[in-house]
Amino acid sequence: MNWITDPQIWASFMTLTVMEIVLGIDNIVFISVVVTRLPQKQAVVARQIGLTLALLFRILLLLGIAWIISMREPILEVFGKSISWRDVILLGGGLFLLAKATIEIHNDIEVEDEAGNATGSVSFFSTIVQIVIIDMVFSVDSIVTAIGMAEHVEVMIAAVVASMIVMYFASVAISQFIENHPTTKMLALSFLFLIGAALVADGLQFHIPRGYIYFAMAFAGLVEVFNIFASKRKKKIRS
Repeated sequence: MNWITDPQIWASFMTLTVMEIVLGIDNIVFISVVVTRLPQKQAVVARQIGLTLALLFRILLLLGIAWIISMREPILEVFGKSISWRDVILLGGGLFLLAKATIEIHNDIEVEDEAGNATGSVSFFSTIVQIVIIDMVFSVDSIVTAIGMAEHVEVMIAAVVASMIVMYFASVAISQFIENHPTTKMLALSFLFLIGAALVADGLQFHIPRGYIYFAMAFAGLVEVFNIFASKRKKKIRS
């Protein structure tokens, strides 16, 4: 029980928790977007399953930390560059996000019924499959980045659990906001483009600092909030 009074352990726990929350933003955005086509009850269940699986994947990866470290080791060489399993996973995940964002934008804009409303609902199972795929990609990226910030696996697991609790409540708020303001879904899809491009770049060993991407997302989100407030104000004036 000496860890309770060890300030270094608490410092590493807090630092790692904050970092996991920041890295989890990508996961939250994807889940919030992908569940929007499901009925309300199924969307809640899908979100809960998605974040639970994300937590389980991260814990399992931490328990197999030696295997995770080995994922950085080169498995082949292409054009003079060494490629690892981590690069392959990030590249595949990035391409998946780019394709997913493109398909969602197509469904929202091009696929319309006679009343002019967007159609193209998805099944609960296909939604869960997509969440599982992207959970694995983000989990690998998150845990590989986290390794070395804490000496004890128990501290890493505790930080992951704490971050997932925060992510769950954040995902609920973000999903409700997107549902209440449909125009924000297009903005969220553009975020998926940014995240997908960053993962592809990482997979090609060209690292884009996440701070730039998160700043762009935060700034665009703030502008959209102002747009929503301005739109509501115009409606009140007209009424």
